[in-house]
Amino acid sequence: MQIQLTPEQNSFVELGIQEGRFRNSEEAVRQALALWEKRERVRVELLASLDLAEQSLDAGEGESYTAETLHELTRAVQQRGKARLSEQ
Repeated sequence: MQIQLTPEQNSFVELGIQEGRFRNSEEAVRQALALWEKRERVRVELLASLDLAEQSLDAGEGESYTAETLHELTRAVQQRGKARLSEQ
């Protein structure tokens, strides 16, 4: 497969090679594709998680929060965090 980079993309890759982050342009492209794959996996996992959350809400399994209950929840999370930090 052959690809054509824009002049800006080519300059960016060349800079990465000059700075020693890549040995050659192929390595730069492989790393870019690996990052894209990782981002896509995270995106798919997030979408699946959102689908599950939506199904849960549709089944009536959600909880309603008010400003007061959110404040209480925040306080509880902060207390748990402080307790965990003090254990270390």
